[in-house]
Parts: sequence; C-alpha cells; structure tokens
Amino acid sequence: MKLRNLAAALAGATAIIAGTALSAETTKLRIQTHYAPETVSGKLAAQYIDDIQTMSNGEIEVEMFYSSSVVKSVETFDAAATGILDCDMTGGGYQTGKNPAFQFVGDIMGGYETPYQQLSWLYFGGGLEAAAPLYNKYGMELIGWWVYGQESFASSKPIEKVEDFKDWKFRSPPGMETKIFEKLGASPIVMDFTEIFTALETGIIDGADASGLANNVGLGLYDIVKYANFPGFHSMPSDHLACNKAVFDAMPAHHQKIMKVAMEALALRTALTFEKANAEAAAKLRAEGVTLSAWSPEELQKFRDAAQATWPEFATTPEAQALVESHLAYLDQLGLVSK
Repeated sequence: MKLRNLAAALAGATAIIAGTALSAETTKLRIQTHYAPETVSGKLAAQYIDDIQTMSNGEIEVEMFYSSSVVKSVETFDAAATGILDCDMTGGGYQTGKNPAFQFVGDIMGGYETPYQQLSWLYFGGGLEAAAPLYNKYGMELIGWWVYGQESFASSKPIEKVEDFKDWKFRSPPGMETKIFEKLGASPIVMDFTEIFTALETGIIDGADASGLANNVGLGLYDIVKYANFPGFHSMPSDHLACNKAVFDAMPAHHQKIMKVAMEALALRTALTFEKANAEAAAKLRAEGVTLSAWSPEELQKFRDAAQATWPEFATTPEAQALVESHLAYLDQLGLVSK
C-alpha cells in the first residue's frame, strides 16, 4: 500500500512538473542596436539581454543584432513597428523626421547636465507618461532609457570654444542638433552611425558627434583624429528600448515587468559604468597624445543659450510642445533654464 501511494504521489508530481513546463510561456524577440558589440554600450546591451533571459528562466529568448546589421540605424524603429524586428534599441533622436517630438525623448540638448537628472525626469518627473502617447501613436511601446552621459566630439582640429565651430564639417545625427550648430557657424552633415569612421578617414568630415568618450575610443575614432572635448556638454542622448506594441501587449505580464525593471537596472549600470569608463578613456587618450579640451563656463553658457532658444522652434507638433513644457517645468526646478 505504501509503495502504491508513493508511486501515485510521484506520478502526480511528474504530471504537475510536466504541466508547468507545458504552460510556461515563451517570448521570442528580435532586437537591433546601433552599437558594435565591442563598445562599452554594446557590452551593456549584451548584459541586458542576459539579464532578461536569465530572470525569465529562459522564457524570454532574444536574437540580438549589433551594429545595425539588419537595417540602418534610422530605420530600426520602423522595422520594429512593421514586424521586421520586434524591438528597437537605438534612440528616439533617429525619428525626428517622423515627428519632432522624438527629439525631446532622444536628446534635448543643452538641458540636463547628468544622466541622473535626465532619468529622474523620465521616471519621477512625468517623462514616461508624457512620452508613452508619442510611441503608441506609431505602434510602439517605450520600455525605458539608458543614458551614458554627455558626449564628446572627435575632431581633426581643436574644439575649445564656440568660435571653433565656424566652418567645421561634422557628422551630426538628424534633428534639432543641425539647427543649433548651423546657428553657431558649423556645417553639420547627417549620416548613419556606421559611416562615421570612413568619413573621418577620407576627410569628408572634420569631426563627428558620435558618442561618449569611451565609446568613441571603442569605435577607433581617435586613431584617426587627435582632438576631443572632455567633459562633454552638447549632447546627452537617451538611448531607448522600444518594442512593437502588439508584440509587447501579447507578452505575459511577468515578461513585461522583467523587461521594464531590467531597463532600470541597465540605466543605472550604464551611468555608473561610463563615469569610470570615460575617466579611464580620458587618461588613456592624454597618454597617447590626444588633446582634450574642457570648455569654460562662459563658452558653455553660449551653447546652452543657443540650444534652449532652438527648442521652441523645433516643437512644431502638439506632442513636441507637450514634451518641451514637461522638460522646462522640471529643468526649472533644477535651476537649469536660462531666465
């Protein structure tokens, strides 16, 4: 009798385990980032993928594409929205041609000084609530941000003050940045992230707005040109993870939660990692003879004034106006708006 009961109990347990295995839901995602796998951000993206796969006990499966290997960086958002991919791990700034509001979730420029301030707007200053309708309008769901801090230029000549921008040809992402730098005398040239190295090497451009100092080192930009500015000041992009809304809505609630909470972890890890990585990159570059220029407060204010004066000019849709108002209200609390 005891053996019979034991056998029955074992059979029941086996059935429960089998049932659990059968009922486990699987989410399969194809995600593209513009970062190369060897860069700091590329490695952080890989850590995020490992996190969500591990925390879901393998229920979330990801096919990851680096260096914009499926479609161009600027096309990643639409590729996700239309089902070629499932998620876009680039940034909203690439979509300003679709709606200028994406500028103000991609890179406000001349606004926040640190990643922590910018992330606090997103999570505690009404940012997610303000941005969600914009993403949903185009069939996407904003999962979260990862902000690596202020960017540094790569240049073939010194960039030490606003006057040095005159006639400076540089790679610029699309959007508001082109307007700001044209006002300051520069000649921005919009090109894909993956084309920067060759354009610098061939002299098509004098410099590039690519990424933060550590990422620029990873890209090999300072093997070609020997000038940079550090700390950076002009641009602090919010790289996003945005997924096809229908795909995301169909995911189990616990998968959705894992992806969003893991993005918060990625955001903190990114900010902390680049505090260290950029300092190490700066020391390495100085030792290799690369000139790093730190801008004076007076020159920094000239840029901030030009940038903030451009925000209203670029906010030409209701979504953009709403985001600018949200940013300005929060920046005013932080004392970062020119009076």
